Amino acid sequence: MHSSFFKALLIALFFAACSGPKNIVKTDTQTIDNLKAHIQYLADDKLEGRRTGTPGEELAMQYISKQFKEIGLIPKGTESFPQSFPVNDGKKIDDITEFIINGSRLEVNKDFFPFPFSPDQRIEALPSVSLQEVGMPWFFDLKEVLEENKSNPHFDLVDYIRTNYKGINNRGAVAMIFYNSSDIDDKLAFDPKDKSEKLPVPAIYVTKEAAKKYFADKSATLNIKIRTGISEKTRIGHNVIGYIDNKAATTVILGAHYDHLGYGEDGNSMIRTGEKSIHNGADDNASGTAALIELARKLKTSKATNNNYLFIAFSGEELGLFGSKYFTENPTLDLKSVNYMINMDMVGRLNDSTKVLTVGGFGTSPAWDKVVNNMDFFKLPYKSDVAAPLVIKIDSSGTGPSDHTSFYRKDIPVLFYFTGLHTDYHKPSDDADKINYTGEQLIIQHIYNVIESLNDNGKLAFLKTRETQTSTNTRFSVSMGIMPDYTFAGTGVRADGVTDGKPAQKAGIKAGDIIIQLGDNNIASLENYMQALGKFKKGEKTKVRFKRGNETLEATVEF
Repeated sequence: MHSSFFKALLIALFFAACSGPKNIVKTDTQTIDNLKAHIQYLADDKLEGRRTGTPGEELAMQYISKQFKEIGLIPKGTESFPQSFPVNDGKKIDDITEFIINGSRLEVNKDFFPFPFSPDQRIEALPSVSLQEVGMPWFFDLKEVLEENKSNPHFDLVDYIRTNYKGINNRGAVAMIFYNSSDIDDKLAFDPKDKSEKLPVPAIYVTKEAAKKYFADKSATLNIKIRTGISEKTRIGHNVIGYIDNKAATTVILGAHYDHLGYGEDGNSMIRTGEKSIHNGADDNASGTAALIELARKLKTSKATNNNYLFIAFSGEELGLFGSKYFTENPTLDLKSVNYMINMDMVGRLNDSTKVLTVGGFGTSPAWDKVVNNMDFFKLPYKSDVAAPLVIKIDSSGTGPSDHTSFYRKDIPVLFYFTGLHTDYHKPSDDADKINYTGEQLIIQHIYNVIESLNDNGKLAFLKTRETQTSTNTRFSVSMGIMPDYTFAGTGVRADGVTDGKPAQKAGIKAGDIIIQLGDNNIASLENYMQALGKFKKGEKTKVRFKRGNETLEATVEF
């Protein structure tokens, strides 16, 4: 389950939900043995947390592909079972980047760095620090602006640099060289998540120590050589897709993400110590992946053949639904033929005391009312000592912090199975020995019963539901009420969804709009957006600028 702001809010509201003592139930032992094998492999340290685009993710991809092949599924990816997709990982400073002063080579990120909005250019010049001559680099001491704004909580130094010097090339500068001679910490560093458009000339920051060494004599002529190179940093993720072709007109999609956090490099770990630890993600979401494999095994021999079945193990979910969004934009079958989609995310921690299973997406089709909470579907194909093995908790929304959201946005009915948050969520302690395998087997049986019961129902009707709030973080006192499109690689923050009744919707913002300014804060990335939100309080009003197609609009938003 990916670490959107919504999830952070859930965690803040979450209070102890630990499992009680196990009930002894006669179960389908083969399925349980299979679940253990899957989860123990996927959550093993050798996979290093299955971070998207890593060798660990590739090992998991190969394992899932092998299971699909052994079950007898038809490959339905773009490269046999896998479907590869790009993940924009921000920007990087290329190796060609250099800054040489009087023959001395400065070290990137130690002595200097180019801002991410610098163009790729080569410059050789003989400027002096104190002069601003046409055709030369210009030097800027940030001391004055930092002192003027030291008490201004809304001041954004990078935004100041980006906007105030945007047209400086028209005044004759061929580069901008910034340094800070004040005692105020400017906190400047290369930001790989800065998606702002490139300026016409390079913008370079020189650290305090290097500036003291080279810029002390402001009247001296410096022999400067500059080369800047900034490029997009990408990694490749892989969905794994298998198919049962029953020659039916409609197809049911079952999905679960198999990626996790790796060592927490993307900043989504709940451990904030900076310690590098493997996050194995047994519940999140080796559990859902294992359930997906076992449902494929059961449906391969099922008599419920009025639908075809597509099984998708998604990657990139923890980064913001990258894999499922890519699939819905690049499907390997016609989405118009899809009947409904069932998503399983964190289904391995059923509490044996409460037996509560949350099922989301309940409002996305009228058909769910007759099957999801029907006590007949709790009947098991084996003897059980538990009269009612599951207690269903309904959530009507078709959106949420997992992959079913991508299908709901294509007007496909969805269900989302989830056993709840726990104290090991997004921590290295989410390990295979804490999985309730008997509980997960019950959930698999429930899903299977639902699918079989709908075999003769034809294509389900789709209903729109409320948008789940996903943009509130406990660090903020306000929210806009949008679901950000984490896959958007352009400048600004694209709204993938807008929550009814929240400030964004009241201001007229719609899904697909790109927020580019909030108050005095230019929004170049999701990080800028989060920082900007943190500067406002409930009841305050401000201007919001956003793009809708080729049009730039402005509205007033009240928090």
